[in-house]
Amino acid sequence: MRPWVMWGVPSFIFLIAFFHRVAPGTVAKELMAAFQGGGALVGLLSSLYFYAYAGLMLPAGLLVDAYGPRRVVAVGGTLMALGTFLMGWAWSGGPLFAGRLLIGLGASVTFVGALKVAAVWFPPRWFGTVSALTSTMGVLGALAATAPFAFLAGAVGWRWGFVWVGLVSLVASLLCWALVRDRPGAAEAAPSQTFAQIMKGTWRILRNPHTWPPFLTFFGLYGAASNLMLWGIPFFRDVYGLSLGRAATYVTATWVAVIFSGPLTGYLSDRVLGLRRLPYIVLCWIYLLLWGVFVLTLGQLALGSLYALLFTLGLFGGAFVLTWPIGREVNPPHLAGVSVAVVNLGGFLGAAVTQVPMGALLDARWAGAMEGGARVYPLEAYRFAFFVCALLVLGAALVAFLVKETRAQNIYHLLERRREF
Repeated sequence: MRPWVMWGVPSFIFLIAFFHRVAPGTVAKELMAAFQGGGALVGLLSSLYFYAYAGLMLPAGLLVDAYGPRRVVAVGGTLMALGTFLMGWAWSGGPLFAGRLLIGLGASVTFVGALKVAAVWFPPRWFGTVSALTSTMGVLGALAATAPFAFLAGAVGWRWGFVWVGLVSLVASLLCWALVRDRPGAAEAAPSQTFAQIMKGTWRILRNPHTWPPFLTFFGLYGAASNLMLWGIPFFRDVYGLSLGRAATYVTATWVAVIFSGPLTGYLSDRVLGLRRLPYIVLCWIYLLLWGVFVLTLGQLALGSLYALLFTLGLFGGAFVLTWPIGREVNPPHLAGVSVAVVNLGGFLGAAVTQVPMGALLDARWAGAMEGGARVYPLEAYRFAFFVCALLVLGAALVAFLVKETRAQNIYHLLERRREF
């Protein structure tokens, strides 16, 4: 059980980090009213997390590989707690954005840290499964940021809701510092490589042509998914006239499905198929087909049918969990943290560079309707924004054909030998 304990604490901190990816969309209307802004303001607020996350992704991998996940994840969780407090107590846009940026900085080390623990504490063939379970912890965070956070915000207000989340983050960070060990048999792990050695290794990863197909595929997949996370609840509130709580409940459909599809995808890839590329491609193209159905039927389906469609979207959205083992298995084994960080960076760049333009697209098609101090966007505005998301998924599905098959094993040295000849 000890490996699961070592993995469980940093993965719970990652759960909190994922919560913050979704939370602004849950209280988007309240943020618009409190700070007198529109979709561009919410898009900028949300994207600051992803810009900080993306900017620190490579340094996060370097730090985790050089100094171990225990210290790095504990400090990251503490930064998230401080940023969450600042957002909850923000009296103007400046502190609000500063808190969000601080959350992104702290969150940037959580996923890489949890996967580094998985790579060290579990057998290599379990990495795909444990990485999928780590992703599932993130999905649970997304679920917590929808209906549960909506009800909490309704009960105590969105500000105090963030304060309570900050307290949980702080407690989890203290537990990480006290309980987690960087590798088996080490009460206090010393760096196995110097920072300079890891920097040199990072350059090898960036020069590796097999690193970039999973990077770019994840760019498109997560760019689309992050905008659905951000604008899903406002869509249900504006187009279907639902309350915050009911809208949040319908948006959970995708995340409930991913709870099952993520680990199942990792398990089938690891233990049943022993393949990466084929399931990656198939799932990407089915995911694209479902996005097309979603856009073409937007606003026409009954709520029950739309919930079923979003649930199915989540069932086949598990493709993204294969990104991390693919990135790890085509790069040096001793640089697991950095290689995962590099391919993971693709998804966060996809979110960072698309959320502000998506908010601006909605603002450009706003017809002037207001409710409770917040803008109400028409159906056609959402249709155009989600069509752009579908184009991102199309790009991801095309690039997935370039992914190298690893058969669930690290093939870096084999690739190097082939390059020499």
